[in-house]
Amino acid sequence: MKKMKILLVDDEKEFVETLSERMAMRDLASDIALNGEEALQMVEADAPDVMVLDLKMPGIDGMEVLRKVKKAYPDVQVIMLTGHGSEKDEAEARRLGAFEYLQKPTGVDKIVQTIKRAFKKFDDSMTAATFAEAGEFDSAKEVMKDSEEKDKEKD
Repeated sequence: MKKMKILLVDDEKEFVETLSERMAMRDLASDIALNGEEALQMVEADAPDVMVLDLKMPGIDGMEVLRKVKKAYPDVQVIMLTGHGSEKDEAEARRLGAFEYLQKPTGVDKIVQTIKRAFKKFDDSMTAATFAEAGEFDSAKEVMKDSEEKDKEKD
């Protein structure tokens, strides 16, 4: 499994820096963006595997960032993390392709576990895409099926 590229996006600088530091203690390196515009520029320059994205930010909000990222980079797994969300926001985020929707406060361990699950989905989709590009569609389906069966066994 390759090393994860993680982008944390939140306008609360102290929160996002602390989260990044705590993730680093768990051997997870991350980049930080402090607003939606900066996040979109960073994604365009080097798309992450997993993005942890705040919903309410000045300027371009998290929902718009999610919409744009999933349109241009559908395999990027986006985890919404917000202290100001609603059921309507959660439904919209999931409709737009969010991997998960977490409410603040959420413990670092839960965030890390969610990132690892999201990365596994990203990694599996990249593996299947590689097989598919090579013309091995049956092999790609088998990889995905085997991966899903292993996930079910863990639960």
